[in-house]
Amino acid sequence: MRTLLITGPGGSGRTTVAAATALAAARDGVRTLVLSADRTDTLGAVLGTATGAEPAPVTAGLTAWRPDAAAGFRADLAAFQERAAHVLDLLGAARLDTEELTPLPGAEELALLRALRDAALSERFDLLVVDLPPAPQALALLALPAELRRYLRRLLPPERQAARALRPVLGRLAGVPMPAEWLYETAARWDVELAAVEAVVADPGTAVRLVAEPGPAGADALRSAALGLAVRALPVESLVATRVLPEAPADAWQAALAAQQRKALDEWHETYTVHPAAHLGRDPRGPEDLTALALPAAGPAPARVPWPVTDRIAEDGVLVWHIPLPGALRDELDLIRRGDELVLTAGPFRRVVALPSALRRCTVEGAALREGELRIRFAPDPALWPRER
Repeated sequence: MRTLLITGPGGSGRTTVAAATALAAARDGVRTLVLSADRTDTLGAVLGTATGAEPAPVTAGLTAWRPDAAAGFRADLAAFQERAAHVLDLLGAARLDTEELTPLPGAEELALLRALRDAALSERFDLLVVDLPPAPQALALLALPAELRRYLRRLLPPERQAARALRPVLGRLAGVPMPAEWLYETAARWDVELAAVEAVVADPGTAVRLVAEPGPAGADALRSAALGLAVRALPVESLVATRVLPEAPADAWQAALAAQQRKALDEWHETYTVHPAAHLGRDPRGPEDLTALALPAAGPAPARVPWPVTDRIAEDGVLVWHIPLPGALRDELDLIRRGDELVLTAGPFRRVVALPSALRRCTVEGAALREGELRIRFAPDPALWPRER
């Protein structure tokens, strides 16, 4: 199954584009699921029908789903209280009733990740269209599974989990209490769930359709989003330019705005496959308005650029790591090596990547940003590199 992630600046029309894209795919005979986690039913308002906690048909070939974040939050907390019952009783803590629980900030995003995993495992659909939050929040959300798995591995390393059968013996020998069995089980379950979401994001069939209104503000937001996507190695399938005015508007002020839009569109065409969506003079509502936007279904998934690009050996024998970072600024780049990991910061985005075995035996000699590509030079460490005989 293919997955198309829809994101862009806030207020750019992401939900409308997600609904129009999903409707176009369904009319092409593709079994499509459109997914959103908005607390308010914005997706249902655009589609002209209410969406709910369970996938429900909208029209032939199209299903919509808005998972219930509150129900998921209550179920997770109730399960946690059940597993931690012994600890809570020792502390004299009063348990929370499910009726008094309200979802905390971020519950919608976590519900969306879980629904993304469940939908990807389903064989009912050929295409999954995901209405993501605005670009900064969407990028943080897509990075969350990998980061949480990294935290889990640091807090409960696999080698310690492998020794959990010896927990009672180790506890007596060390003279300190050891983590309870349920903690290991919970960590293992979380790792499996997070790995499933991470696999969907990293799948070759997953791509991003960006949404932006042509103009200076949209261009600035688009540059930032493109850099964040490059850091996460997520390919852009196309760009939808929303609320595009006619080429020859009647009013003078509209003519100036239209000229501004044309300038932005000309620049975007140099980098992206651009789909203009005309300004309807109203907020699109219902299948007829969505059809009038004339947006295509998902195109072919673009090839993923490896991140980082395979090592290359420079003329002086130094290994060079190539990381594509279009739109990156030299002053906003930062690199830190921590053991066998490299911490890359590009503007507001950060990623921690494990070094391959060859580079773990090297020292960092320097880095340079050239033509939208970060090139990091590694020199073999004589103390660690195998010597020739």
